[in-house]
Amino acid sequence: MRASNWMWMTLWLTACDPGPSSGDASPTCDTGMEPAERDGWWDLGMADPVLNEVALYYLGQAWMGATDVAEVLETLTRVDPADERGWTAAFLQTSRRLRALAEASEADGHPRTAATAYQRAATYLRAALHRHPDPWDPEVAALAAEAVDLHARSLLLSNSPCAPVAIPYASTTLPGYFCRPHEAEGALPTLIFHEGKDGWAEDGKFVVDAAMARGYNVLLFDGPGMGKTIRLQGLPFRHDWEAVVTPVVDFLVAMPEVDPARLGLFGVSLGGYLAPRAAAHEHRLAVLVANPGVLDWGAAIRAELALIDPELPDLYAADRDAFDAAVTQLMAHSDFVRWGIRDAYWHHGVDTPSAFIAEVDRFRLGDSVADIRARTLVFDAEAEGRGQAAELYAALTCPKDYLRFTAEEAAQFHVQPGATAMLTHRLFDWLDDNL
Repeated sequence: MRASNWMWMTLWLTACDPGPSSGDASPTCDTGMEPAERDGWWDLGMADPVLNEVALYYLGQAWMGATDVAEVLETLTRVDPADERGWTAAFLQTSRRLRALAEASEADGHPRTAATAYQRAATYLRAALHRHPDPWDPEVAALAAEAVDLHARSLLLSNSPCAPVAIPYASTTLPGYFCRPHEAEGALPTLIFHEGKDGWAEDGKFVVDAAMARGYNVLLFDGPGMGKTIRLQGLPFRHDWEAVVTPVVDFLVAMPEVDPARLGLFGVSLGGYLAPRAAAHEHRLAVLVANPGVLDWGAAIRAELALIDPELPDLYAADRDAFDAAVTQLMAHSDFVRWGIRDAYWHHGVDTPSAFIAEVDRFRLGDSVADIRARTLVFDAEAEGRGQAAELYAALTCPKDYLRFTAEEAAQFHVQPGATAMLTHRLFDWLDDNL
């Protein structure tokens, strides 16, 4: 995502001096007030802070026509906080209603209205899966396949500039969409976009809409651990993300529609680590955008461990069996924790809490940050809960820029849920200047 979802996630506001917009100076940060003291407007009444952030995210997708405000708000009223499946059930019901509406319009010869309803039905299915209590349930793959089908119907009926593609990767392929302005001629600059742990390629519609209006190609794709790839192919995340992005670049540079000298990569959430890791090794990228910047994902997770219990990081270091037992006990007492841990296991291909920590400890840039050559934009936000944007910006030796979203812009949260207009405004002004 876009919205972060580790089980003990806590939102903190951070007051930062962003420093200059470019150059070698690094921004400095210190701790500010808690969100509740000044940001109560975003409280949508969900059972935990992660669901609140996710709800804001799906409300924000109305800006690009992928949801509608009243539909999301009505769905939220049906989420039973006492039911592990409450979120999934509520959004599945909304998706089913929209699908029936779309099918009726299509049968009556109204392809454009059918397309918009299929678009929203697909989004609500992805929303239903966002908080599914059991990622190994066969229902997950079935709903994922249905979501892909509904999205494909929307693309076809709307004369979309996007077409599904299969990108060669290892012994299989990665699913994605190549999008090109309808009236375009010749080779264009091309932006590669991928999400983080919770988003899908289909959620990149906001990037596509902005790019098509400005004359860019866009390639959206789901890498291992993401969206369709984890649900339909069972491929977990890998820390060496260059092994994913290099095949994507190979795929693009073979296309006559793509200018190989003007390639950009934009990653969000966990993608704020993955994209810089890829750029450190894949030097055909002209620009890189990380939202938020991340140097060490494992350190971010350890910091969240300490928020739920300051003793947990030390317990992991001293006795992994005891650490596993302590976290398992937490799972037994909280649906929220149980879901978050199961979801983390699944995305990373592990089966114990200690194995998860050991795996995410591999997700660090280390000295490879100095190998990034692409001009880089590092996004930050006042209430960013897990990014390390200031640290990444300081470590970069390539041409670089830093931009911090603020509460005044209503864009202060992790990857700007509900503030897509401001995100695309800042992003594409910078891309126009640099790509």
